[in-house]
Amino acid sequence: MKKISTLLVAGSLAAFSAPAMAQDSSSNFDGFRVQGVLGYDALKAGSSVDDDANEDNDQSIDGAVYGIQAGYDFDLGGAVVGLEAELTDSSAETEFTNGDFEGFGFGQVDAGRDLFLGARVGAKVAPDLLLYAKGGYTNAKLNILSNDGTTEYNEDFDLDGWRAGAGIEYAINPRTFMNVEYRYSNYSEGEVDFDGDLPDSDRFDVDLDRHQIMAGVGVRF
Repeated sequence: MKKISTLLVAGSLAAFSAPAMAQDSSSNFDGFRVQGVLGYDALKAGSSVDDDANEDNDQSIDGAVYGIQAGYDFDLGGAVVGLEAELTDSSAETEFTNGDFEGFGFGQVDAGRDLFLGARVGAKVAPDLLLYAKGGYTNAKLNILSNDGTTEYNEDFDLDGWRAGAGIEYAINPRTFMNVEYRYSNYSEGEVDFDGDLPDSDRFDVDLDRHQIMAGVGVRF
């Protein structure tokens, strides 16, 4: 699945960039765009694996999320529609704090790379201001942190799910913009990726919620 996801992102970026030279230069929200993103990342066990009986188990991890996003927008007048792809990484990981282990149903892990491929639709509330909603497919990794005293293990959880979010974008000028957004992701299927040492495991059900608050700055071409 991770190879298919990477090919989808690469192919989408190529498709986005092909018509970039044909954009309407008078629009603040049209054409190919690239931006850096940074924000807050929180992952929590979903309701089906929530350990409510153990009050000391926080069942969540959080940290900083950072990465790059690319997309292509079409200005339809009062509305804007577009496609986008994103690659991020996160500093969130399980921790022991005063004897409290934040395991959240997956054991000792840290958040790895996250791929997103989706679309957005927005309304121009001013010539330089866009309100938008977004949604699509997301594939994330949780890196397993474990060893047997002599050997470190490189297995990962490879997770598939969906994402929905909303945000606001401000055009500083026709070529430069900034935005802030909230997005929620839910991962419902996974497999163990043995990193080439063994075949990947069979697919299994998971329930993981992800909340992110993001800010970005980018350019249009």
